[in-house]
Amino acid sequence: MRLRTSPRALPAALLATTMLTGLAAPAFAQTALEEVVVTAQKRSENLQDVPISIQALGTEKLDELQVSDFADYVKFLPSVTIKSSGPGFSTVYMRGVASGENNNHSGPLPSVGVYLDEQPVTTITGPLDIHVYDIARVEVLAGPQGTLYGASSQAGTIRIITNKPSAAGFEAGYDLEVNHLSHGAYGSSAEGFVNQPLGDRAAVRLVGWAVHDGGYIDNVPGSFTYPTGNITVNNAAFVEGNYNEVDTAGARAALKIDLNDNWTVTPTLMGQRTQADGGFAINPALGKFKNSRFRPEQSDDKWFQASLTVEGKVSNLDLTYAGAYMKRWVDTESDYSDYSYFYDTLFGYGAYLTDDGGNFIDTTQYIQGKDYYTKQSHELRLATPTDYRLHGVAGLFYQKQTHNIQQRYRVDRLATATEVPGWPDTLWLTKQLRTDRDYAAFVDGTFDVTDQLSVTGGIRFFKSNNSLEGFFGFGTGYSSRTGVAACFGPAIVEGGPCTNVDKSTKETGETYRVNAQYKIDEDKMVYATYSTGFRPGGINRRGTLPPYKSDYLKNLEAGWKTTWLGGMLRWNGAVYSEKWDDFQFSFLGANGLTEIRNAGKAKMRGVESDVNWLVTEGLTLTGSAAYTKAELDEDYIPDPSAPPEALKGTTLPITPKFKANLVARYEWPIGEMDAHVQGALAYTGSNYPDLTIDDRAVVGKIPSYTTVDLTTGLERGSWRVEAYVKNLFDEDGALNKFVQCTSSVCSRVYTIPIRPRTIGFRFGQSF
Repeated sequence: MRLRTSPRALPAALLATTMLTGLAAPAFAQTALEEVVVTAQKRSENLQDVPISIQALGTEKLDELQVSDFADYVKFLPSVTIKSSGPGFSTVYMRGVASGENNNHSGPLPSVGVYLDEQPVTTITGPLDIHVYDIARVEVLAGPQGTLYGASSQAGTIRIITNKPSAAGFEAGYDLEVNHLSHGAYGSSAEGFVNQPLGDRAAVRLVGWAVHDGGYIDNVPGSFTYPTGNITVNNAAFVEGNYNEVDTAGARAALKIDLNDNWTVTPTLMGQRTQADGGFAINPALGKFKNSRFRPEQSDDKWFQASLTVEGKVSNLDLTYAGAYMKRWVDTESDYSDYSYFYDTLFGYGAYLTDDGGNFIDTTQYIQGKDYYTKQSHELRLATPTDYRLHGVAGLFYQKQTHNIQQRYRVDRLATATEVPGWPDTLWLTKQLRTDRDYAAFVDGTFDVTDQLSVTGGIRFFKSNNSLEGFFGFGTGYSSRTGVAACFGPAIVEGGPCTNVDKSTKETGETYRVNAQYKIDEDKMVYATYSTGFRPGGINRRGTLPPYKSDYLKNLEAGWKTTWLGGMLRWNGAVYSEKWDDFQFSFLGANGLTEIRNAGKAKMRGVESDVNWLVTEGLTLTGSAAYTKAELDEDYIPDPSAPPEALKGTTLPITPKFKANLVARYEWPIGEMDAHVQGALAYTGSNYPDLTIDDRAVVGKIPSYTTVDLTTGLERGSWRVEAYVKNLFDEDGALNKFVQCTSSVCSRVYTIPIRPRTIGFRFGQSF
């Protein structure tokens, strides 16, 4: 169900629902939890038969939890954390495998893979933030998935599975929503889908959505004075209340054709555009949900993906081809005034920046980015029938990602001699092309030793070929050693003044897993796994630094999948111990330039568990939790001549030690209508956003927080209405904390807050 409320209607609806609870007893026939089918191991299986740590949120659960984007479902996944700077700009982590990297465009690849159906959608700087509507389920696979999913699934994999076209019959629906944010503005959404059979063997499914998220951050008046030149600047032209509005629109079209009884083709087109006005950081020193920015801040994130899945049989083998081609364009503007102010205050930075007449100018920097991504992936695999005593899957995989990077650091009225040639008012320019290629062959097989004991083994051979070329840096009027002064040839990336980086690195290797699964009876299973995951290395753009190497994660895990009380209770869980060797760590080095080094060793230990309990007919309790202890296993010493930047035993950043959620839902009939009421509690523990001693001293810790969501609604026939409150107590949670440049210079700390209390009303119909 997808709906979206007059805030005044909510208290009355909640009161009416509470009063009605005592008037009718549940009258539903459900006596056991529904079976959950997943495709985590490249074949359809009951969740309870899959010997890996996996959570799955199906269509119904996603609707019940009011999930519409990435942040919405991550809070109900205790093994998953995100580091966010706004919609479409989040990095995903699992099981504490995080070093606090600054997510620079020339930094390490992600350690968690995100898939849309069969295709990876993790771009070089993070995954697509796909709007969640008409989604069959979200599968979360914790731990290394390198055997079946490859390079960017070092710590885990998230799979977003869409509802497919069906020739079984016509189906359609739409959902409308209005909402209001405390401290902010109104929002709304309209979503809909149509499934139309095209005869007995074909069908098309069309899906569309348009969402407006109201703003809740105020850009308040502010001013400061540059010591050099004694120039005072203010932001009067940019002052605005609720300035971080977001508009998201997208569509998906899928065609499924059964060519015969054995072969099916499913081409799909999907696209989305997310436009955000304003930024999503606040300065707590100025008040709740307030900041003071001196240049425009906005983003425009557009992408589309064309994919094709072909499924058929070759003799008694199942053959699958899955291919996709994606393009993404991201235009951004952001204020970089902290860098300008602090560098002028500490180092007299403003003395080097004047106009053509040699006069001091307002040296406030702002960044204009135009990033263009492409990604293609191809996988061909064969699978044996699952009822064979020895069964498995084998395949080939190829992926190529490109990122055409344009980051322009501007200062208005900058002297022509100081500019990057060909780029007016540009102090610094990054104009580069990054290309990452992955090749792999894999095989994964299971042998049923007995009816109760099965053993699985898998290996993936990989080759990576990654390169970085183009230009980065200053013009000759500002630096005689870097930027243009360091160029060794003409421009090879269009738009650059010349070339000062042209490097590549190649690696080969393998990753593997061994698993044993024992079925105690039809309802209880235990398993043990040893698996590895990897992340390819890459290029440091600073010429004096060598490439960084692949890093590997080794995972030892024991888990259980159990069903109790005649199918009314499911309890699953896992304990694990992981070692992360030579992990890649990116940080701001000399002159504020990102460097990536293999930092040493870390270890992660933890336990994760989830429970689903049909307490009585109509009352369901679900909950999940994870305890994670992630820490350095040796001192981090990037410079042998300097003291350690982080000590052995230091807790790794971003992941809290404890994260948990609990959801209670009660459903009952009222005459010809069905009613429900639901409460959801989600807790996220405290964590540090950075690894090093110096960064932690400046940025500090992100405090723990707890959110409570309430929902109530009615359904009758084809229509449904629902009222909800998200973040009922208006908790001040945070998704990130940061400073704008290296912590030894910039000391003003910003926070990316969670959304404030949101009250909404949803209406929908299905046909």
